[in-house]
Amino acid sequence: MAIPNNEPNQFDLNGIGPNNDVHITYSTSSIAGKPLFNYKDSNGTHNFSGADIRTLETEIDTMVTVTLQSVPDLHTITLTLIVPDINLGDCATEFKTIAICTTHKTSIGGPNLVKGALQTYAVIELQGTASSVVF
Repeated sequence: MAIPNNEPNQFDLNGIGPNNDVHITYSTSSIAGKPLFNYKDSNGTHNFSGADIRTLETEIDTMVTVTLQSVPDLHTITLTLIVPDINLGDCATEFKTIAICTTHKTSIGGPNLVKGALQTYAVIELQGTASSVVF
């Protein structure tokens, strides 16, 4: 008899350590049939849905990326949540992961006019729960 693979579709995460003001909720679907992603920190709240949420399956995980800020000729800031594969079984599962906040430096004249590294990174440690919700 095969054991069912109950994959999570709802992730509720809080920052730990110096990033304890961070709260992320990510749903792979919703009542409207679109994914939802909410990010909150001491600077404010950002809500995303549908095509504003980009996912990439890799060998190590699923990367879920949203754009937090875009300022022409200065920078674009993205947040990438690392979502590991999780088998739930019969109940919600606690887990730890990270999010990477990337600042992409930009210039109206193209990347060759930017001095130094074009990207800088800040890692946010997270802990929370993965669960399966029926929409």
